[in-house]
Formats: sequence, C-alpha cells, structure tokens
Amino acid sequence: MEHRHLCKYNLLITRRRTSRMSLRIAKNGDVRVSVPFNVSKEEVYAFIDKHSEWIERARERLRQKYMTRDSFFAQLPLHTKAEWKVAETKLNGIIEPLVKKYVDIMGVAFPSIFFRATISRWGCCYTTRNAICFSLYLLLLPDLCIEHVVVHELAHLLEPNHSPRFYALMDQYFPRWREIRALTRRISGMEAVGRII
Repeated sequence: MEHRHLCKYNLLITRRRTSRMSLRIAKNGDVRVSVPFNVSKEEVYAFIDKHSEWIERARERLRQKYMTRDSFFAQLPLHTKAEWKVAETKLNGIIEPLVKKYVDIMGVAFPSIFFRATISRWGCCYTTRNAICFSLYLLLLPDLCIEHVVVHELAHLLEPNHSPRFYALMDQYFPRWREIRALTRRISGMEAVGRII
C-alpha cells in the first residue's frame, strides 16, 4: 500500500516486508521511504523529520549533478534546423569512417545510421532493422569516447543484451572500454546521475 503526503518535498511512502525504515532520493528529487507494515504514519513522519538534513543535502547534491550535466549538453546548440544539420553533417563525418572500420573488423553488416538529440543514451542499436541511432551530443566528447560508443553499438549486432558474451566482445574489439566509458561519464557529468553505456 502506498501513501502520498504533502510536505515540503514530494514524498512516496511504500509499505513492504522489511525490518526497518529506509530513505532514498529518486532521480527527480522525490523522497522515497520504505517502511514495515506495522509502523504508524506518525513514526514514519518522525523518521523523515529526523533525517531532514540528510534529505536536504542529498537533494542539493542531486541538483548540482544535474546542473553539471545540463551545462555540458547546453554547449551544443540545436535550436534551429540549420544548427541541427551542421551537427548531423559533422558527426556523420566522424561516425561513418569508424563504423566502416569496425564493420570489417567485427564481421557485421553495415547498419543504417541516423541521429537524434538524445541525452539519455549515446547510442541505440535496433538489431532487427540493422540500424543504429547516435546522439548528436557525441560531438561534445573526445574521439576515443565516440569510438567506444560505435564499437558498443556494433557489438549489439552480435549480442543484443549486456551479457557476459557482450562484454567479452567489448574486451576483444575495444579493450579500453571501461576506462573510456568512465571518461565519458566524467566529462558529461553523467557519472553521478546514472546513465547510458
């Protein structure tokens, strides 16, 4: 059973089979509390009040992380069709040669390539259509980070899931993938807000 309580932040209380109360801050800043079935509302609100300073600090850290991420993505203007076209042309000039290189190395069919202004993913592989979508925001990353995304998405043509086989393919075709993924997350401000490959 779930209850919402109006207070100074959005609050979601979920009753579960658990031995103790726990708090977490959702990505949107909501406060989520898990509580045992036998705990009263008064006890729950007392628990929340007791941890109000922790809640405020955690919410502020989250806000700062999202500000860092948003300022990173704001560096690439995509407000007009002209800006979009320039970005698409420039990124295609980087991506296409990398895809050609790794298609031969990995032994996969050349996929159709298209672009979107996504911030939730750097790339997305559509295995049934042999197509890959790349985020235009890759233009904000160093070449090695872009190369990592290309190999990652092409590896999905061989293994659709993030299985041990998939990571073995990454180890084979792009051995520095862990290091470069960490770099990408650090540069983009995504290491803390959770995100993509």
